[in-house]
Amino acid sequence: MAKRSAPEVNAGSMADIAFLLLIFFLVTTTIETDSGLNRKLPPIDDSTEIPPIIREKNIFQLNVNKNNDLFLKTGGEEKIIKIKDLRAAAVAFLDNGGGAGTDACKRCQGKKNPRSSDNFDKAIISLQNDRATKYDTYIVVQNEIIAAYNELRNREFEKSYPNLGINFVEADKRYSDPRTSSAEKANLKDKLEVIKILIPQKFSEAEPKKSN
Repeated sequence: MAKRSAPEVNAGSMADIAFLLLIFFLVTTTIETDSGLNRKLPPIDDSTEIPPIIREKNIFQLNVNKNNDLFLKTGGEEKIIKIKDLRAAAVAFLDNGGGAGTDACKRCQGKKNPRSSDNFDKAIISLQNDRATKYDTYIVVQNEIIAAYNELRNREFEKSYPNLGINFVEADKRYSDPRTSSAEKANLKDKLEVIKILIPQKFSEAEPKKSN
């Protein structure tokens, strides 16, 4: 009796099916993205100059403990502050304008408390967290501080260049956009630098503390 040959399987459409499955998984799969911080580190300072003495009233000192509680020390007082109130507190400190004479701040709109910061240039925000601080808390605190600087920079940018119809953050994004023309970038660069010099981002971060 003659043996019957096994029927061949038509695999011509397998490549199409595999391609469709690949597209399906690419479209439906959720990719988790980690939050992070966009920072440009300052160059190494090899100078031997003695750093200037910083008055305590010009320091906005933040500490985050292992329980993610946020402590604020400024003007000789220390208190617990909620993260939702951090941005407003930082803006009030930076915009205080408590200096007199050569330290006076003409563009500050704060309370001019003599026990708080003198001007934009002398105001420093300092942050120290615990090694056990949650990463999410650390990121949120950092973002609120940067948002405080941007709020003031937006105000002064719009005041200085009202005809542009954009704020500092929008101008910075447009400057960084590769689609922006070189002529517009050159125009924005000068204006952005003026505001950065007016309100420098003096934000220092100390080495994390070890939990007890």
